[in-house]
Amino acid sequence: MADFLGLMKQAAQLQSKMQAMQAELEQIEVEGTAGGGMVTVTITAKGDLKGIKIDDSLMKPSEKEILEDLMVAAHGDARRKAEAVLQEKMKAVTGGLALPPGLSLG
Repeated sequence: MADFLGLMKQAAQLQSKMQAMQAELEQIEVEGTAGGGMVTVTITAKGDLKGIKIDDSLMKPSEKEILEDLMVAAHGDARRKAEAVLQEKMKAVTGGLALPPGLSLG
């Protein structure tokens, strides 16, 4: 029975650490860029979009399709960076165990 109680205590500690990590991820922001910095997307480490910056030179009707593509690329870059932050935070919380592929905390 002592092993079970110890396991429950560890589970409660892990849950507490996970909740703290979730709150921290909401505060961490990462930037993704595309087009040599012509488009920058800022998201939280949880993936919430916080802002988009667009170079004035792209603000022409003839550049609309390029702008759309660059926004998608910048968002993808930011998501990859956010995933890297999430993985590092998970390793810290779980004592080095990585988050299994496909498992998301967001």
